[in-house]
Amino acid sequence: MTVSPRPLLIAIDGLSGAGKTTLTVELAVLLRAHFSVNVFHLEDIYPGWDGLRPGMERYVSDVLAPLHTGQVAAWRTWDWEAGDDGPLRYTEPSDVVLLEGVGAACSAARSLLDAVIWIDAAEDLRCRMALARDGDAYAPFWDRWAEQEEQWLSADDVTADADVVVKGHQGPGTPALVVEALLELPALAGRLSHVPRPALSVRVEKLPARNNASALFAALYAESDHTVWLDSSNTHELNDRNRFSILADDGGPHGRTARHDGGTTVLAGGPVTVRIREPFFRWLNAVWAGAPVETPPDYPCGFTLGWLGYLGYELKRESGGADRAGPARTPDASLIFAGRAVVLDHLADVAYLLTLSDGRPDDDTEVWLNCARSAVLRAAETFDDNLPVPECGDFTVRDTREDYLAKILSAQNEIRAGNSYEVCLTTELTAHADRLEPVQVYSSLRRGSPAPFANYLRFGDLHLAGSSPERFLSITAEGALRAEPIKGTRPRLAHPEADAALRHELERSPKDRAENIMIVDLLRNDLSHFAVPGTVAVSRLCAVESYTTVHQMVSTIDAQLRPDASRAEAIAAAFPAGSMTGAPKISTMEILDRLETGPRGPYSGAVGYFSLTGAVELSVVIRTLVMHRVDAGFDLSLGVGGAITADSVPGDEWDEVRTKAHGVLTALGKQFPADT
Repeated sequence: MTVSPRPLLIAIDGLSGAGKTTLTVELAVLLRAHFSVNVFHLEDIYPGWDGLRPGMERYVSDVLAPLHTGQVAAWRTWDWEAGDDGPLRYTEPSDVVLLEGVGAACSAARSLLDAVIWIDAAEDLRCRMALARDGDAYAPFWDRWAEQEEQWLSADDVTADADVVVKGHQGPGTPALVVEALLELPALAGRLSHVPRPALSVRVEKLPARNNASALFAALYAESDHTVWLDSSNTHELNDRNRFSILADDGGPHGRTARHDGGTTVLAGGPVTVRIREPFFRWLNAVWAGAPVETPPDYPCGFTLGWLGYLGYELKRESGGADRAGPARTPDASLIFAGRAVVLDHLADVAYLLTLSDGRPDDDTEVWLNCARSAVLRAAETFDDNLPVPECGDFTVRDTREDYLAKILSAQNEIRAGNSYEVCLTTELTAHADRLEPVQVYSSLRRGSPAPFANYLRFGDLHLAGSSPERFLSITAEGALRAEPIKGTRPRLAHPEADAALRHELERSPKDRAENIMIVDLLRNDLSHFAVPGTVAVSRLCAVESYTTVHQMVSTIDAQLRPDASRAEAIAAAFPAGSMTGAPKISTMEILDRLETGPRGPYSGAVGYFSLTGAVELSVVIRTLVMHRVDAGFDLSLGVGGAITADSVPGDEWDEVRTKAHGVLTALGKQFPADT
């Protein structure tokens, strides 16, 4: 094998007894199928039982520094019987050098390393494993050595800087998972690119089914900590937006979660957690690029397993917006990778059971398939979705009516100064609930305000229940782009004639048409950066759609993605939705940062899926209640707002805010706070 000019230096660190040596040996075996690999054990260089810190110093200067420059490392072993330095030894700069031991990733070493693996294990387990390995010789020194480890870690937070974290003493499949994790690290991806990845295929099983998504969710995912339910809940009007509902969680051998915060994506699945320190959309492009699976024959839905979840508004920092200072209450993005899912086709009254295979034995998936088949059959039975209205405290609004009207005037001043044409100003309603079942909130919402892009998301303590009517962006596997911005809203009225008159008034409103057309122009520009020239077209302009609680003005922009274009970059170019910022986007987001006194979080972002075929379907996060579990119940937030133009009447804009909040508040049996 050819020796690299400079080896990949991978540290395997952890406290004594965590399982470092075992994992290192097993990793070396796997990597030697593709590379020359050498292993260095720090226990060979520690100068005695009090030698942790001087041992780390020797390791950095005598071993790591020369290897980092591609030179042979010459170092002396420690003679434990003589209590002095032993003979000189050498470590060659092979393709990969695994550096194992307590302190292998100490602060002085980290700038010289390519990756850090930290193994985490409980103290009682570590003690048993260490004494079982080293016997009575180690027993008298356990506390003495452990104290040195504790002193070191108190001043050197290796765990926070680790690229890969492994729960110690896991099963035989863990080393292979660690290798897969290393392949995901940007710093190693190029050097490890020729390591083969398992070929993926999707199995689809079709069953007749009554379209009872609530029953299926209750049967399959009620106990899942991380689950996504993309729910076309207004099935009385079937079209390309309303046909499918998708239910999935992070279970199974392929299931994972992804959480992005402040420039780092944390991937967790089984015993292995990976930290990717790069922008979110760059990471998304790496894990989603290409089409690793083909769409199964006669399967009509765009989702063929993959990533599902939300992208928060604050990801605007990656598409030209400023980074809002201060701690965020929610992650910038939360996703699950679903290796299995249920897809309901409301048009054909069938359920599709999707499972992912990489060719390895997988008994767990067969167990899940049996459960899913049974759940589909039971869903044909009567299921009571008419749950009681959830209970919570009264809502308060971040901006009083007077404050919001003053901000409208400020936005209009910015428009008159030429800094914007349209400013989508928002505010937030908040409440607290001592006792709440988030899925019950969603059941009430979907019953009272059905929508084509309704959704329920659970990420541990964070829950989203939404009834969005607005498509942000879709891309088919073949590259067809579509955006459908909404601008223009009127409430529904009980009297049919009055309701029809209000719809007609919206259809003819010059102000609402102007708002909508401004965003259409913005999106035409966003899509044009990645579209085949000449394919951007407005196929529907200022049409009015009616939902249970509102009339909405909607337009449709279509285009064809360039074959060489990155799908993740195309999404980033259009993010966040122009209907939630205004135009022009960059300067208007700067105005919004000055006017709005808090981060939007998931609100104004996007919810949907990124399929393994390259297809994507994302809706705008509006009409969405965000529920965050705290020690005493749940904190609730609801973002609402509207587009401000030079012709806006401030009082009317405040009324529109109230209208948009109505559907979610009604699901909770609440009203908009009294104007103050």
